[in-house]
Amino acid sequence: MSKKKGIIRLVVLLAVIAFVVYTAVSGLGSDRSGSLNDISLGLDLRGGVSITYEAVGDVNSQDMSDTKAKLEKRVQDYSTEAQVYFEGSDRITVDIPGATDANAVLQELGKPGTLIFCTDSSDPEGTKVMDGNQIKDAQAGARSNATTNAREYVVNLTLTSDGVEAFSKATEELAPTKGRIYIMYNGEVLSAPTVNEHIASDTCSITGMGDLEAAQTLASNIRIGALPVQLQEMRSQVVGAKLGQDAVRTSLMAGVIGLILVFAFMIIYYRIPGLAASIALVMYTAFVIVLLSAFNEEITLTLPGIAGIILGIGMAVDANCIIFARIREEIGAGKSVRTAIDAGFAKAFSAIIDGNVTTLIAAGVLYFIGSGTVKGFAQTLALGIVVSMFTALVITKNILKSFYAVGLQDEKLYGKTVYTKTFNFIGKRKLFYSASGIVIAIGIVAMVVSGVNGHIFNYSLDFIGGASTSVTFNENYSVEKLESDVQPVVSEVTGDNDIQMTPVTGSNEVIIKTRTLTVDERDALYSKLSETFGVDESTIQTENISAAVSGEMKRSAILSVIIAAIFMLIYVWIRFKEFSFGASSVLPLLHDVFVLLAFYAVLRWTVGNTFIACMLTLVGYSINATIVVFDRIRENLHTNKNLAEVVNVSVTQTLSRSINTSLTTLIMVVVLYILGVTSIKEFALPLIVGVVCGCYSSVCIAGCLWYDLKNALDKRKAKKTSK
Repeated sequence: MSKKKGIIRLVVLLAVIAFVVYTAVSGLGSDRSGSLNDISLGLDLRGGVSITYEAVGDVNSQDMSDTKAKLEKRVQDYSTEAQVYFEGSDRITVDIPGATDANAVLQELGKPGTLIFCTDSSDPEGTKVMDGNQIKDAQAGARSNATTNAREYVVNLTLTSDGVEAFSKATEELAPTKGRIYIMYNGEVLSAPTVNEHIASDTCSITGMGDLEAAQTLASNIRIGALPVQLQEMRSQVVGAKLGQDAVRTSLMAGVIGLILVFAFMIIYYRIPGLAASIALVMYTAFVIVLLSAFNEEITLTLPGIAGIILGIGMAVDANCIIFARIREEIGAGKSVRTAIDAGFAKAFSAIIDGNVTTLIAAGVLYFIGSGTVKGFAQTLALGIVVSMFTALVITKNILKSFYAVGLQDEKLYGKTVYTKTFNFIGKRKLFYSASGIVIAIGIVAMVVSGVNGHIFNYSLDFIGGASTSVTFNENYSVEKLESDVQPVVSEVTGDNDIQMTPVTGSNEVIIKTRTLTVDERDALYSKLSETFGVDESTIQTENISAAVSGEMKRSAILSVIIAAIFMLIYVWIRFKEFSFGASSVLPLLHDVFVLLAFYAVLRWTVGNTFIACMLTLVGYSINATIVVFDRIRENLHTNKNLAEVVNVSVTQTLSRSINTSLTTLIMVVVLYILGVTSIKEFALPLIVGVVCGCYSSVCIAGCLWYDLKNALDKRKAKKTSK
């Protein structure tokens, strides 16, 4: 590339990056589309709508549980970060982030009632075909008519096994006479489609919708009517953010400061390549913001989502560290800077692709199997990974080549690496295994002891539920004022700092969530609030609430991690052509999870809504770090068959990358911890431990496990061959 072309390319790249940054900061058009302000934020960051439904008539706990489970699935279409929990024994509250109009949400979500399918609208119970419990799902859609090729709007139904049997029998009888099936909701006919054929499958379509809106309305009413319990709206309100503007502002400030420190580190350590990477990271950050804005109807950003973005930044830095380490090695081997740049990107490609693909596999499994915050985390993680690969392999590469073309060609500006000493990791592996075993054992003991006395972990309200107290103050309190003035008063009565306070928009009402209170504690809290703030005790109301993190969400999170680990094992097994690589990539991952659990158990860190996100972040971070080491082992096996030497050399060669990636990720998280409010600190501190643990396992555990497993499998194979 000539100097002139280099200048032109550099100017074009910087102009594109500047445009993306401008869009991320200011947005485009009057609605500021594409900007940070256009991102859909969760309840913790922006607030939303809270709707409380009450069961009609006498209901049992099983029906209420089934109703809650169905509502949880339904509100996921509105937002992956929506929460559903019990309030008392016959009420269910739905919190939907990002919404500002409670009436609009009610209209879209629907008003729960009784849904039945019958053959005579004047005698619905006497001619009932099936009820809402036999409907799995209902979705609006559009398709081309098979006869006229015109566009038509439909509602696609998915039936349960019982529903298939009942519907098959009814349609078999009605099809010859073109009879109708009436869909009735609370006694009113929603639709009366004609049965054109016998339907024996678990899916069918209702045609004849006038437009997409009509199809969506019918689908919504069918979904909300497919509940075991008839519900009626008790109250709906718009609630403010849980964290407040200061928390959001300090988080953004922490992000900016963290990025600046990362830029400084990269430039000081890697010189010209570090400058190229810093410019690419600016592009990464701005591009992620623009994409989050573009997908604001699909992605709601909360603290777990921020975890996914932080991990994405770590992956973006990691890709650059792998590339730059390779470039330095090539220069150290005597190659020219130009040749070293090309060779560095080429040799780093497989490690970057494998590391990111394994993490993408995890993100995909988490999205399709997980629910709630797990799904939100998976979305931002996948988005960050794709963007990080693009910025590292395309933007950084082109900037670096442009720098070289304009005259920055001295090898001193790039650095070089010559390995003169190899650390004996294999010789120290028993020490590493013992240290990890002791930490995990301490954690298990702490869990057992805590379990005997109560809960094995320090579960927050999100996990075990508690009490929700509605208080109307004599003035409007901001979130910051609530934390400084009200929270200490509540904490004095409850003896617990796990308190969530949410202001109701447009009023002086505040919803205070605490652990479950005894009757005496309720009375004491009411008196204290009245004495301190002049609150009218007669207006205070308290109800017990269930966990916001549902049992299904916990189960799906655990199942997601297990299935993701299996898929990652299979992928690594196929890519590296040995089972030992696959198994040894998953074992360090499990090691990191158990170590972090030990910290949660021993230090009694709060296990709250962000706990799942912390664990998932660790999984993604750990597997990526391990893949980098294995990629180098695979490469070195071509020239050296001494397994111990290969592991020691490979880990030594990737050591700078492991340390530097961990340092840059730690910089981001530590700044977030220092500047963040309490809830953000609870989220950042475990991540700090997770990053350190991930670095330790990839350097000290992964290669050693592969060595032992490889030897064991080879010996077993040799025995079979000798027989």
